[in-house]
Amino acid sequence: MSRRLATFSRHLSISSKASSSPDMFGAIKSKLGYENLPADAGNKSFYDLKAQLPGQDKYLDFSTLKGKVVLIVNTASKCGFTPQLYKDYHDRGFEVIGFPSNEFNGQEPGNDEQIAEFCQSKVNGPDMNEVFAWLKSQNAPGAGGVAGTTSIKWNFTKFLVDKNGKLVDRFGSTTTPASIAPKIEKLLNA
Repeated sequence: MSRRLATFSRHLSISSKASSSPDMFGAIKSKLGYENLPADAGNKSFYDLKAQLPGQDKYLDFSTLKGKVVLIVNTASKCGFTPQLYKDYHDRGFEVIGFPSNEFNGQEPGNDEQIAEFCQSKVNGPDMNEVFAWLKSQNAPGAGGVAGTTSIKWNFTKFLVDKNGKLVDRFGSTTTPASIAPKIEKLLNA
């Protein structure tokens, strides 16, 4: 056997042993954006979910959103996401729910008292907020992330839910509010 072939064979043997390690595979999957969602994440309806209000033991009960089109956004107060969609459509039954997250480059450094909408939420990983676990568990067209991953890559990932509590779309952080408006309009008119 040639020296080059022997080296390749030894490398292949080492690589296959390393890649069969569950810990290594899990770490690689996590870095690529694949994550394990809680087994029961998709068992609830959208209207069974709750979100904690900032600095309080009070919750927003999602059952109060029945019959409304809802846009859920992982947000940061230091990013400039326009409230224009809310202003344009709120009186027609549209709600925007923001979940501040400090997972992305420290853009939401405030504490609960400094954040007006909701307390900081984990949107990825084993401690993720139940709302994001539910959103990621849905099988709606376009609901998955890049290349079928579930993890959220940056602030302003947006999830659009229809009047019946069904996830209809997921939008990346670079999707502008203006490009989402036609879908909101269609759902409001349905």
